[in-house]
Amino acid sequence: MTSATSRSETNAGPTAPASSSQSGARPKPAPPAGTPVRVTGAQSLVRSLEAVGVEVVFGIPGGTILPAYDPLLDSTKVRHVLVRHEQGAGHAATGYAQATGKVGVCMATSGPGATNLVTPLADANMDSVPVVAITGQQTRALIGTDAFQEADICGITMPITKHNFLVTDPVDIPRVIAEAFHLASTGRPGPVLVDIPKDVLQEATSFSWPPELHLPGYRPTLRPHGKQVREAARLITQARRPVLYVGGGVLKAQASEQLRELAELTGIPVVTTLMARGAFPDSHRQHLGMPGMHGSVAAVAAMQRADLLVALGARFDDRVTGQLSSFAPDAAVVHADIDPAEISKNRKADVPIVGDCAEIIGELIAAVKAETERDGKADLTPWWTQVDSWRETFPAGYEWPADGTLSPQYVIERIGEIVGPDAIYAAGVGQHQMWAAQFIKYENPRTWINSGGLGTMGFAVPAAMGAQFGAPGKQVWAIDGDGCFQMTNQELATCAIEGAPIKVAVINNGNLGMVRQWQNLFYAERYSNTDLGTHKHRIPDFTLLAEALGCAGLRCETKEEVDDVIRRAMEINDRPVVIDFVVGKDAQVWPMVAAGTGNDEIMAARGIRPLFDDDEVSQ
Repeated sequence: MTSATSRSETNAGPTAPASSSQSGARPKPAPPAGTPVRVTGAQSLVRSLEAVGVEVVFGIPGGTILPAYDPLLDSTKVRHVLVRHEQGAGHAATGYAQATGKVGVCMATSGPGATNLVTPLADANMDSVPVVAITGQQTRALIGTDAFQEADICGITMPITKHNFLVTDPVDIPRVIAEAFHLASTGRPGPVLVDIPKDVLQEATSFSWPPELHLPGYRPTLRPHGKQVREAARLITQARRPVLYVGGGVLKAQASEQLRELAELTGIPVVTTLMARGAFPDSHRQHLGMPGMHGSVAAVAAMQRADLLVALGARFDDRVTGQLSSFAPDAAVVHADIDPAEISKNRKADVPIVGDCAEIIGELIAAVKAETERDGKADLTPWWTQVDSWRETFPAGYEWPADGTLSPQYVIERIGEIVGPDAIYAAGVGQHQMWAAQFIKYENPRTWINSGGLGTMGFAVPAAMGAQFGAPGKQVWAIDGDGCFQMTNQELATCAIEGAPIKVAVINNGNLGMVRQWQNLFYAERYSNTDLGTHKHRIPDFTLLAEALGCAGLRCETKEEVDDVIRRAMEINDRPVVIDFVVGKDAQVWPMVAAGTGNDEIMAARGIRPLFDDDEVSQ
């Protein structure tokens, strides 16, 4: 077994010994790239991570992954961040990936270490986030014997990963790592797991780079079919009530500039889903906001009354469509997505287009220009008159609590206005997530990070931590709830020690707010097990907890204090900051489409339903 890679070694192998010139012998040249070098499986793993460009790994060492941690200590290219819980490692990898567009990496030992990654992997899978998880496994001879800390993590994660690998021969490590990163980052991005038995990491092997990939059948379609693009362009120019329905796939494809060009060329209203916030500027005249369960009335109404939906990198999620049978009943559908499995999965596509959104939108622009020059396009003035009427009648807003307590919406709105659109905002899940999506203005891609599909409480703090490592020059704010915050706040210790000065705004309403809202509306105000005690007993005291975790702790309870405390938090950059915003317990998220109902039944506020007249829009 060879010694661990020294700091002076390259990926291709060690350099000539420093003593050779002193002895008078001619220095031996370094082996050329691709020449096999004798290493351990663990060294091969670390060299492979270096070769694919990994900057940071979030993880916790343990028995079966321990061999990998020895050569990791010698790496000058890969930084390891020691988290406090493997779930934190997985969400941090997601936050890093969402903020940078690169692959996020997490590492854990076998058994409970690996199973603690299940939630982050399921989360990344639902939101199409490129993550590679590396787990240790019991030695090959013990697999299947119920050995100590053994779990079939490949079997467990098969439904929630894009692919996973069990490496049984150390010579395969470079190839598997290269394939894992390729799979995670190409086509529809997603999480990939690499499980490596301990003895495979310990065994002597050879390392060479680059390896030859072996992925038979994996050929994502990037370029769309020209005939489908032309047909979509024809529908776009003829439609009288079109809507551009933009999903997270536009961000994944880095197609925001192309989207803006298409929108301005066509003059079509744009809606951006929860996962696409920032893909199109909120300040743009054509942006109607977010559609769906807690979307803007204008966005929901426009989709319901559309005669054409152009879905770009969106998947017709139930939180957007409401009752599917009554969703956008008069609309033809152009559905563009890189994943053919999404096309017509929920809503039948009249024009299906498989490909990368950047490629598709680029070709759509050219096709729309050609179609317009030849046949002209429909007049959208009546449509915009109707859309603007909805915007004016049902603007975004909120009421202050009747008991004089602090409005949570106001807090989040002021954070957005004072901190500005260049910061990165991460959210947990619940009311505060919806308010952050509604009341912070997003102007740029990759400035909004949240758990959309899986709805994972506890996501915000570790995701913000990962984003801060990915974008160290930016302010990163976690908008969290008092319920979410208590699930993963231990990662603030990681932030304090590792130098990630995130800001955490805890929207402390004393209860599980979104659950309480549903109990209020649908369970006759029977508030079963939603009071957290953070109001009544101040348990925990979030400012003291913050200080105990190495952070600055601040508290705000009145409107007059809000701006000052936000600015004080912005001035503290040598450690993380936690602000305990004590807000009213009964604030609710509006608008709202109740689960199981159609989007026509959207409630702009309690008991108030906007009525859409079919004759309002010129046919």
